[in-house]
Amino acid sequence: MTMKSLCLALSLVSVFSSAALANDRYRERPPVIVSPDLSAPWLMQLGGGSARPVVVPQRQTVRQPVYQRQQAVNVRPTRQYNGVTSQRPAGVQQVAVRPNSPAKAQIAPQFLPQIVSYQTQHPTGTIVIDTPNRFLYLVLADGKARRYGVGVGKPGFEWAGTHQVTRKAEWPSWTPPKEMITREAAKGHYLPAFMEGGPQNPMGARAMYLGSTLYRIHGTNQPWTIGSNNSSGCIRMRNEDVTDLYERVNVGTKVIVM
Repeated sequence: MTMKSLCLALSLVSVFSSAALANDRYRERPPVIVSPDLSAPWLMQLGGGSARPVVVPQRQTVRQPVYQRQQAVNVRPTRQYNGVTSQRPAGVQQVAVRPNSPAKAQIAPQFLPQIVSYQTQHPTGTIVIDTPNRFLYLVLADGKARRYGVGVGKPGFEWAGTHQVTRKAEWPSWTPPKEMITREAAKGHYLPAFMEGGPQNPMGARAMYLGSTLYRIHGTNQPWTIGSNNSSGCIRMRNEDVTDLYERVNVGTKVIVM
């Protein structure tokens, strides 16, 4: 074999080896990576029907509700504020909570006005105040009486006696006695020397003055105190009740306090 023939043979072997290697390289074609939102017809044209595109699934993003995305850190334990459970973040100042109603917003049913049986020898129109039971009776005919609940003198301020209604006043003003001003000041309660009549006045809507004393049958700006011993000797009534009684009695009416 000549040298020229040998070189030609080596060249052919090299060509066929390269072709074989090329065929081996593309025997299994790599997958085509495409987006899932592309349509399928033209995908099949990429290398013929033997092409098997690999579709990468789109990543799903789950949106949480707003209240779930709020930070859960730095949250103080739940607490009770006037019966309401509250959970507040650290650093947030708790706003003062106002009570929904006074501690005692209503009076007991027995202290509401009603007609009752009442056997007495006092004439019709007489007012009888039962201090121990905290009732005021307006004597009616036929063994009946109109009964109202009242507030009476606190311990040490009870009294008894018989007087007449000497004066009547609507929305009376209030001039606290000097003794009361001094007594309340010692407790840290400072009373005005004089107060005009009105809804905030402790004398309430009506007043009936008893004899020459400082005692009165009057209304109140604290109706929940009716049925208790709380006054400095005066007889307290709800404003609606004292207004009703005021219309039924006259100056000169006899008042018996027991």
